[in-house]
Amino acid sequence: MPATGFFWHERCFWHDPGAIGVFSAPGEFLQPQPASESPESKRRLKNLLEVSGLIDELDVRKPAMARREDLERFHTPRYLDALEAGDRALGGDAGDCAPYTPGSLAAASQSAGLAIAAVEAVATGDLERAYALCRPPGHHAEADQGRGFCLLGNIPVAVMRARALGQVGRVAILDWDVHHGNGQQAAFYADPEVFTISIHQAGNFPLETGGFDEQGDGEGQGACLNLPLPPGCGLGAYDHAMSELVLPALEAFRPELIVVACGYDACAKDPLGKMLLNSAAFARMTRQLRALADRVCRGRLVMVHEGGYSEGYVPLCGHAVIGELAGSAVRVPDPQNDEIAAWPYQALQPHQRELIDGWQAAWAAAGRL
Repeated sequence: MPATGFFWHERCFWHDPGAIGVFSAPGEFLQPQPASESPESKRRLKNLLEVSGLIDELDVRKPAMARREDLERFHTPRYLDALEAGDRALGGDAGDCAPYTPGSLAAASQSAGLAIAAVEAVATGDLERAYALCRPPGHHAEADQGRGFCLLGNIPVAVMRARALGQVGRVAILDWDVHHGNGQQAAFYADPEVFTISIHQAGNFPLETGGFDEQGDGEGQGACLNLPLPPGCGLGAYDHAMSELVLPALEAFRPELIVVACGYDACAKDPLGKMLLNSAAFARMTRQLRALADRVCRGRLVMVHEGGYSEGYVPLCGHAVIGELAGSAVRVPDPQNDEIAAWPYQALQPHQRELIDGWQAAWAAAGRL
């Protein structure tokens, strides 16, 4: 029996945000084009798994949609009612740059269902590790609104359900999407049993959240860590942040389960981010996390697909991650991996080192390492 599960459903690919391109809404002088948050990057990842044969080494599952009662563990009834009403009508915007059309709520509920099933399977020991190919993404959604292409909070819904059912206690959530993981932060900001980490491009989206000074509230003080990296960070900066702060902070927290908000928009080919990672960088971070999970939480590791808007490059990044997650020897060539790695400024820059080392010193001084 494969130790790594792969959770997906065709319904997720049918979500249609409308012809908005890279924008939040259409406009008179914006020629219609498919939305950046389109199904293609995800469908192509699924197809690549099939063509390479890697999918044959995974436990493939197509679980049910999330139920209303599970969604209400995180979202307000008022917000869910508004989504349902809009879905029955002409669609709309769920809040802040979260457009949707009729049928989108079914896709979003299916997406949350994938996260729920993946977290439950790993938390209960049915699987050692899991990857959920979620769409629409969820890490920006808040309790009472959708944001940034996200309608439902896939990870908060799944983690809250697993904890409520006694399937898991302490959970760590690492978000390496290029945008701040504000949804997870808001969901667990006062909860000392859920540690949220977000490593993201500073000042991207949302503009008003994601500073290092946001570290939790009340009993949750110290259970939130933000690393807002300056635009242009590449392999050296991410390696340094992972080795000096992210991995030590996770190990110090001693979670029973690690969940990764696995976005690929920090890749060098993404139209909505300004970072410089290649597929090998995502594979390396996955390898590091799997080793940490093996030491700390009996290998329990769940990856939940988030952003990533390069239809051509996301599949290569995702395949590299899933291959490492499954411990597979199946590989596909990335024709741009070495070229990206050879770009100038991939090495750790002095201003990047100074920033990361300052965060590390502050976190250690607070007794959290």
